[in-house]
Amino acid sequence: MRVRIYQPARNAMQSGMARSCGWVLEYPQADARDIDPLMGWTSSDDTQSQVRLRFATRAEAEAYAKEHDLDYIVTEPHKRSANIRPRGYGENFASDRRAPWTH
Repeated sequence: MRVRIYQPARNAMQSGMARSCGWVLEYPQADARDIDPLMGWTSSDDTQSQVRLRFATRAEAEAYAKEHDLDYIVTEPHKRSANIRPRGYGENFASDRRAPWTH
């Protein structure tokens, strides 16, 4: 079983970078999902695929995998620049705006 170590991307619904600085160790799905005949829900006996371990650094995640004799693969993150405006949201309501602001 090969676990995956990666740095999660930022939330697409937020402009901030919260929870995107740490590293995650994730187990793969071992068994296929089954459809419950009564309710139609998908289920699996594999509880290991629900486990996601969070680490502050990549080295900590790799050390954990080596300590527990796990075969791992590291996925490098795609870095992008932060989306920070010089004056921020408050500029919309400033009295010294260069152009009038309307909806």
